[in-house]
Amino acid sequence: TYQNDEALRERARRVIPGGMYGHQSAARLPEGFPQFFTRGEGSHVWDADGNEYIDFMCAYGPIVLGHRHPAVEQAAAEQRARGDCFSAPTDRIVELAELLTDLTPHADWTLFAKNGTDATVYALAVARAHTGKRVVLRAGGAYHGWAPVWQAEGRPGITAEDTANQFSYVYNDLESVRAAAELAGDDLAAILVSAFKHDVGRDQELPDPGFVKGVRELCDAAGAVLILDDIRAGFRLHLGGSWTTLGIEPDISAYCKAIANGYALAAAAGNDRLRDAAASIFATGSFWFAGVAMAASIATLTALQTSNSLPHMEKVGTLLRDGLREQARSHGVGIRYTGPVQMPYLIFEGDEPERFRIRRAKLFASEAAKRGVYLHPSHNWFLCAAHSEDDIARALEITDLAFAKVRESFGGS
Repeated sequence: TYQNDEALRERARRVIPGGMYGHQSAARLPEGFPQFFTRGEGSHVWDADGNEYIDFMCAYGPIVLGHRHPAVEQAAAEQRARGDCFSAPTDRIVELAELLTDLTPHADWTLFAKNGTDATVYALAVARAHTGKRVVLRAGGAYHGWAPVWQAEGRPGITAEDTANQFSYVYNDLESVRAAAELAGDDLAAILVSAFKHDVGRDQELPDPGFVKGVRELCDAAGAVLILDDIRAGFRLHLGGSWTTLGIEPDISAYCKAIANGYALAAAAGNDRLRDAAASIFATGSFWFAGVAMAASIATLTALQTSNSLPHMEKVGTLLRDGLREQARSHGVGIRYTGPVQMPYLIFEGDEPERFRIRRAKLFASEAAKRGVYLHPSHNWFLCAAHSEDDIARALEITDLAFAKVRESFGGS
């Protein structure tokens, strides 16, 4: 039942534009998806009517250790008892900055904010301050935050001036980056690249090593800044940054999502050649320096360092991927399952997710949600360290039924 949820939706419609807004609006989600949650524990969440779900969205990424992780909650509570928001930061800021620069091979300094948009906008400002140039190259279709500079011209509230001084390229297509750099000429300040391609409605793509190497060389040749948008993937794939295994270092990385296991925090971490530019930027926020989230982040990163959380997420993610692929095959339903197993994306053959025509995906996710598995029909999913093998087994029992419904309604493909 969803009686309480419906009552809350009705109240929200009176006082919140659209009833809810942004990526956490359930308006576009199919039947069976609640709009409101009331609590979480480990890998499970409960909605306003007490319905329980195995959570494969993890608050769209921030929950990396599991909801209400004991060590994180204890650290946050201890800092909260001393105070959170002052006229100067707490000593946690120094401790956390030291920890992040130790973890991140390319980083010599770190600055903190609250949201991923803060970090990407700050990184761009640093690049422009350092180079004295204006143009940024970014992949077409990539999401780097809600700020006007990252939005598409023509959207409500966005002007041509907001999106000026940028050219697009195709992710993993080095020649398209070179062509965009030619357009920028002597005015190239930065190349912004996502940790991997995770555009909505598109198959995910891991970065090609040759592409990453080529982008690094282009930046070096032009004196431009290489910015890694590691907002979504950071600390879930590798503690040193998602490109660490590729052997290529960006100049500055933008982090958020999993940095503090659900507490509001973001960071930009850069190298020494950008230090003076970073110090010259005036960027601030009333709550950017609050201590509780920083204490939670220290506990989160420490737990990730001292446990097998990252290998575990890869293990359970692999179990989920292999199970879903086998179920789809057995039901004769065509799927594409792309991206890292810790952050997978499922597309049904016959759907058109780039046009939001996803009837199969919506039916699949709806049937799963009604039975207690919280997936998303058009966004990548997230595994966390609290997901157990039993969670995966139970989820697969339910997704098997959901695949059967898809086959029954749409036939094989």
